[in-house]
Amino acid sequence: MNTLPPAGPAGASCVPFGWQGAVSGVTLADMTIQTAKLSDPAVRAFVTAVNAHDREGFLHLLAPGATMSDDGRDRDLAEWIEREIFSTHGHLEVDNESRGGRAFLARYRNDTWGEMRTRWSFTVTDDGRISRFETGQA
Repeated sequence: MNTLPPAGPAGASCVPFGWQGAVSGVTLADMTIQTAKLSDPAVRAFVTAVNAHDREGFLHLLAPGATMSDDGRDRDLAEWIEREIFSTHGHLEVDNESRGGRAFLARYRNDTWGEMRTRWSFTVTDDGRISRFETGQA
């Protein structure tokens, strides 16, 4: 049976991040926001489409002329989504959101790069479509 490590100074816990105790603990899975609970509808639909590998649904979310950047460099949107999302089984696990749900930190994984911590931000038009998204390593 796992037991908690001894407390540190002034009763502070010495439990390393992610350590699972016998009664309670913190794991990375506990930090994930369920996709259905993401605040912004367009961003929620974006994450849903990525995780479902739904190219048609994903493309429908984008405003005409939509753009994107990866690690601060503008990229060809069609080429990037094919290479980084759809042909490599991209998947997002959102850890936290900000800017009313139009920005988040996530664990992103695909068959090419494995898993990495990433940041995402979105510009959403008045009609609820995504005109730009920016991503990169966090």
